[in-house]
Amino acid sequence: MGPSFGFAVASAHTPAINRGMDRPIIGILGGGQLAKMMAQAAYRLGCIVRVLERKPTHPPLLGWESESGDWNDPDTLIRFAARVDVITVENEFINADALAELEAEGHRLYPPSDCLARVQDKLTQKQTLQQVGLPIPTFLPVQSPEDVLDAASHLGWPIVLKRRTLGYDGKGNATLNTPADLPMAWARLGGDSSPLFVEQFCQFQKEIAVMVTRSPDGTLATYPVVDTVQRDHICHTVTAPADLSPSKAAEAARLATAAVEAIGGIGSVGVEMFYMPDGRILINELAPRVHNSGHYTIEACYCSQFENHIRAILGWPLGSTSMSVPAAAMVNLLGAGDGPGWPSGLVEALAVPGVYVHIYGKDRSAKGRKMGHVTALGADPHAALATALRAASQIRFG
Repeated sequence: MGPSFGFAVASAHTPAINRGMDRPIIGILGGGQLAKMMAQAAYRLGCIVRVLERKPTHPPLLGWESESGDWNDPDTLIRFAARVDVITVENEFINADALAELEAEGHRLYPPSDCLARVQDKLTQKQTLQQVGLPIPTFLPVQSPEDVLDAASHLGWPIVLKRRTLGYDGKGNATLNTPADLPMAWARLGGDSSPLFVEQFCQFQKEIAVMVTRSPDGTLATYPVVDTVQRDHICHTVTAPADLSPSKAAEAARLATAAVEAIGGIGSVGVEMFYMPDGRILINELAPRVHNSGHYTIEACYCSQFENHIRAILGWPLGSTSMSVPAAAMVNLLGAGDGPGWPSGLVEALAVPGVYVHIYGKDRSAKGRKMGHVTALGADPHAALATALRAASQIRFG
């Protein structure tokens, strides 16, 4: 099924939840900012939200019903599931086997455990995309430092050494420029105890991303392609729409939807890609959940990635992914160091006309921690980005 732009309607066979008089109860595994924005969308539709967090959050980021427990423990998950209609996740690192036991007990989980299993192991993720013929960087599994050197002899230097599991925001990656970089990188990534793989280093022209929402019946809704800028492997800015020709934007959307179908994603899924100097588009990584590159959709699209995620997991019709404005930009607000979770400069940022400031409400700041974001709308992406950066420059955490 190809990409759907604008509006997607669920079929009559969609397994909708609670079409009657009961308010749907949505369970979210994880209580961070992504859960907060999902909950805000769910509340707008009249749903109830319950959150399972590994550790109590003081205070919760939103006024949801919450409990703490080990989300990798099947018994804890099953007890939690008994009090909700459907479960979704804030991160992709929850044990897939434990989630499979949840499904075996008849509970609804989106994305499903087999999707999370394919994505959690980045080598398996790459192999899944490779099997359906999607363009990706060349990769090789490795089991020893000698394997890494052998891979480099085939791929050429530099190469990227990656952990297969538990890597995000650049954690778990190391770029090796020469053999001399290998010992330190192998030790830092825990190569003696954690499985690793090697990937071709891509000298891309820029990075792009696409959010795709997929319903349980296969209905797809695709958001505009965006340009992203990373700093220290963390998303810094997003501008929409991407500066691409219509044909290249359509190609990126097609690849993104094919990738989401390949992993069996349900709900909103982030697809990160490399745009190469020769015009090729390579799929970098997938996040089977709502994603940082889609935060701009809250203000810039008729139906945000968060609302469409809620609609999808409930089996409700998907909303329009079209932008309601010509352009938008998002800037992440990161912690500069250890300190309180409340920022300085908020009043000054709010004085910038036309910005939307999101403060996540975390109790503490840490260097590089995502503490909020700023979105601005504009006549073109450059104007929107300038406004968003102006407001973001006023805010400091830590």
